[in-house]
Amino acid sequence: MKYHLVAVVKVLDEHKISLRRRCERVTEGSDETGSRTLLNRIYTELYITEGQSEEVHSQHEVRQLETASKMDALHDTPIRCQDIFKALPDQQRPIRVVLTNGVAGVGKTFSVQKFTLDWAEGLENQHVSVVVLLSFRELNLIREEQYSLLELLHVFHPTLQKVTAEKLAVSQLLFIFDGLDESRLSLDFTNRKLLSDVTQKSSVSQLLTNLIQGNLLPSALVWITSRPAAANQIPPTCVDRLTEVRGFTDAQKEEYFRRRFSDEELSSRIISHMKTSRSLHIMCRIPVFCWITATVLEHMLTTEQRGELPKTLTDMYSHFLLVQTKRKKNKYHEGHETSPQELTEADREVLLKLGRLAFEHLEKGNIMFYQEDLEQCGLDVTEASVYSGVCTEIFKRECVIFQKPVYCFVHLSIQEFLAAVYMFHCFTNRKSEVKNGRLDLFVRFLHGLCLEFNQRLLGGLLGQTENSPETIQRVIKNLKERKTKSSPDRSINIFHCLMEMNDILLSQEIQEFLKSENKSKKLSEIHCSALAFMLQMSEEVLDELDLKKQTDPREFITIFKGCCWTQTGNIILTCCHLDLESQTLKR
Repeated sequence: MKYHLVAVVKVLDEHKISLRRRCERVTEGSDETGSRTLLNRIYTELYITEGQSEEVHSQHEVRQLETASKMDALHDTPIRCQDIFKALPDQQRPIRVVLTNGVAGVGKTFSVQKFTLDWAEGLENQHVSVVVLLSFRELNLIREEQYSLLELLHVFHPTLQKVTAEKLAVSQLLFIFDGLDESRLSLDFTNRKLLSDVTQKSSVSQLLTNLIQGNLLPSALVWITSRPAAANQIPPTCVDRLTEVRGFTDAQKEEYFRRRFSDEELSSRIISHMKTSRSLHIMCRIPVFCWITATVLEHMLTTEQRGELPKTLTDMYSHFLLVQTKRKKNKYHEGHETSPQELTEADREVLLKLGRLAFEHLEKGNIMFYQEDLEQCGLDVTEASVYSGVCTEIFKRECVIFQKPVYCFVHLSIQEFLAAVYMFHCFTNRKSEVKNGRLDLFVRFLHGLCLEFNQRLLGGLLGQTENSPETIQRVIKNLKERKTKSSPDRSINIFHCLMEMNDILLSQEIQEFLKSENKSKKLSEIHCSALAFMLQMSEEVLDELDLKKQTDPREFITIFKGCCWTQTGNIILTCCHLDLESQTLKR
């Protein structure tokens, strides 16, 4: 018996060592750049809450960030990632299954790695005997095969080869399934085969549904992470706790930049610039966007490159693409500086193929790609691995289980940007109409690329374009006159498209309207959208706005409801509320 216990302890120690090696270093960008960093050196605490934002599925994730940025302090119950299985004082039943939502790049995987690392180092959650970390991008590779749960553990965690079915039955296991939004499994919780034996073979989908429902290892804990749009694959009846990763608070954003740069002056300048742009400041709730911002601004502030720092998303992503292509070309050309216009035809072809991949799979909702996906877009696997010396921190390759490669863009927004670049390159007449919520950021990028400045930045990729100032003004005019009665979110996104095109006239008109004593001016639909959004984002408080004097106050109310959270007929907005009966916005 004593020998058996020693053997078990040795196995668990080896497993902890394996997990520690896997989680102690992380990468921002591509694994292939050798930029892996100790997690505990750069990890900034994330804002995680009990519960979930309302109406998240109807909005693009960027809109969710914009909405949530003004709502954090109202109803949230903050929670540490290490405490997600610990019941609150008023919660009676134990927590077995936790579902954690969060937009792309907001820090879900970092939270999983931090939780796992703290467990492996003996710091937190030591009541758990074994943590089993699995990602859906790896599980996709065996979705057509048959395994038992015990075999699944042995395959994905070879350090657990000696763990038997009997040992599993008396151990407190925690299964972490990371990235449900990347899953290509079919999780059917209704027409499933009942499984209760960990040695019984079945499909991977059946194993997961039975484990989540408690048929397999009913005492095992389960943690699932997902982007919001995919979370509904798990029935609410199976979930004991719902949490949401909100990313960085304002203070945590600043901490991120100060921890990243030892040069205090540099970090202060980056933080200062971030605060000058509302759209950039909101996006910096996402850690990955903080990395993009840091990469671009560090390059611009520490090299000979001069010019105005980017203030719009399109401008920021255009510079990011140029910084990455320049860095990689310098790496492969003995350090000589090259201009953006010096992209070779082969480089341009690879980038446009990546753009095609980005666009076609954006329509399908896919963010993970396999060899067959690349080949369908004309990308040779070897070509994708080398990238002709460019894009290694834009499009990355990971070797997972069985050494099979999986590909993805570093962040969903980069996929959306390259999709817009590809679409702009192919259809400069813009006859294609793509206006549903899932493509909102893509549409913003598409309009931002109309600007001559952004076209000049990406001239080496886009080639010669024919957009004259008259064309730009025609696009702006069409945007302002567009009718979007069916969806308030479309009106809000039109306002964002105008901002990406540096059209500040609308914003100035609204500011003049708010300052004016005479509020009898008739507002168009796009004016209502701009007013609703600006009131939502404003740091100032408006004492009262009488909507009865407007042409159609109900139109404004409809749009306002589209960009805010609703509760029992009233709209909660910081310290304001909208009275639907009197049609007045009051403090």
